[in-house]
Amino acid sequence: MNPFSERQVQQYHRDGYLIIPGFCSKDEIAKLYGVALEDSAMKNNAMDLNDQTGKKTRLSLWFTPGNDPFGYLVRSEKMVEGVAQLMDSNSPVCHFHSKLMQKEPKVGGAWEWHQDYGYWYKNQFIYPDQLMSVMVALTKATKENGCLQVIRGSHKLGRVNHGFAGEQVGADMVMVENALKTMELVYCELKPGDALFFHSNLLHRSEANLSDHPRWSVIACYNSQSNIAYNETSTAWKNPVAVVPNEAILEWEADSLSKADFLSKDKDPALKETGWESQINVK
Repeated sequence: MNPFSERQVQQYHRDGYLIIPGFCSKDEIAKLYGVALEDSAMKNNAMDLNDQTGKKTRLSLWFTPGNDPFGYLVRSEKMVEGVAQLMDSNSPVCHFHSKLMQKEPKVGGAWEWHQDYGYWYKNQFIYPDQLMSVMVALTKATKENGCLQVIRGSHKLGRVNHGFAGEQVGADMVMVENALKTMELVYCELKPGDALFFHSNLLHRSEANLSDHPRWSVIACYNSQSNIAYNETSTAWKNPVAVVPNEAILEWEADSLSKADFLSKDKDPALKETGWESQINVK
């Protein structure tokens, strides 16, 4: 089943992203946000990443989707069918990783301009067109609290060179500035439950959260099974997603994320290849 209209698919390929309002219901978001706040494994495996000013954004990243609300979200029919339709691959959809982004009031740091494939190129995925991310807002995302900014159509630039900016991998700013002269800057303001599907080569960033309100979101990243990663030690990307009904999120009762295969900074190839693992504080 194809959940998106032909117009929406064309929009994704033209712009590099697609916003779906109300992708998750209020009840689904309440359950997901509750687990995000309360699950000890999520807290204990959170990493702080500094921007260029020293402000911090916390993230928890894991590879294999489990039998918990976040696992059920990324394995849900609506999610997997949407990804399959937009990637337009005959190969099964696989889950690369998911991450909970936690940008707290006043202290939540910025994310520099980057492409996801700027990171994932180091994992040696072959086809950027068969990699994409889906962000689901758990709280409001506004200009004031640092919503995602994208450069419309920038996925058509191909991969841009990346280097370090703070503890983050950032895109070549000459190319970014040229893209901004040529293409439209868009602030992707989202309500809780809205979803943003975006291409792995879409240039995007976010400002620091200087507001009084948190900006939390979950981002699920996918690849097609035929898109081989020659430098990735996790195995989740090889396995087709075990799809569950959309109702599974609300039917969940107990299973924790304690057994999830979380990433730590010293295992990140983008950080490790530069020797930054000796300079950063793993939390």
